[in-house]
Amino acid sequence: MTPATPPQLPSGLLPSGLLPRSDEQARSLKCLQVSSPTAEGRRIRRSPFSAYMRKVGAEFVGTFVMVFSAAGGPIVNQKYGGLETLIGNAACAGLAVMVVILSLGHISGAHLNPAVTAAFAATRHLPLVEVPGYIMAQISGSLLASFTLKGIFHPFISGGLTLPTVGGRQAFALEFIVTFSLMLVIVAVATDTKAVGEMAGIAIGGTVMLNILVAGPSSGASMNPARTLGPAVAAGKYTSLWIYMVAPVLGAMAGAIAYTVLKDSDEQASRPCTLRCFGRSETPCEWKGFTVAITECKAMSDDDASS
Repeated sequence: MTPATPPQLPSGLLPSGLLPRSDEQARSLKCLQVSSPTAEGRRIRRSPFSAYMRKVGAEFVGTFVMVFSAAGGPIVNQKYGGLETLIGNAACAGLAVMVVILSLGHISGAHLNPAVTAAFAATRHLPLVEVPGYIMAQISGSLLASFTLKGIFHPFISGGLTLPTVGGRQAFALEFIVTFSLMLVIVAVATDTKAVGEMAGIAIGGTVMLNILVAGPSSGASMNPARTLGPAVAAGKYTSLWIYMVAPVLGAMAGAIAYTVLKDSDEQASRPCTLRCFGRSETPCEWKGFTVAITECKAMSDDDASS
């Protein structure tokens, strides 16, 4: 019986697993492009607007979870006669911030806070064009969480308010200081490659918890205009609201500027352009405004290219 003739391959192609026997044959080999639906490929095909809307959506969902937990703890504490205690209230807020950063930080940076967004924009870590969408998403998420809590725990929504039990100036100073310390930690772990970025969620959540333990009984330790505004609107109580709209923003800007001045700029400039996404590995920067540190990285890349 005559053996079957092997199938003929197109000129220049070899069966899989065989090596060319000569340099001429190697030069004649052709490579077939194989498309792979990788995450990077999908990201490149998305439009900038689509990527931006994903960030806005992450801020909305993240702020909803954070406010639902941070305001829900004190509401439960009020309803059940002090069951949660101050430590429980602090843990509710700190743990909520931690889990949101670890789960959504790689999408939007997990600001969850208009004061943080404004501080990042002021220090050129976030494009100004993205600020309105971030803040609208944060306020909307806070309002939805607050009215959800009101529907579930009515009439105990007042437990989620941040109200001063000290004088106005004292409350303003406390909110400024605790937000300053919070933003100092955020900028360190989010923008400095020498910081331990893998622990960002724990560091930021721990700072929130610490600040509440210190300032919670006096000012409520809001550190976040959205955290205060949502429950205030749901409860219809706006006592000393201006303190929580102004002091956190000023404190966050001061904290961001302070760390920018303190960090080792020479060491940063000597490192390759990299970007940290809250617990993820460092990756080369590709799009301007992708996350909090991209503007600085992009400027470094452009300088390197021009030289």
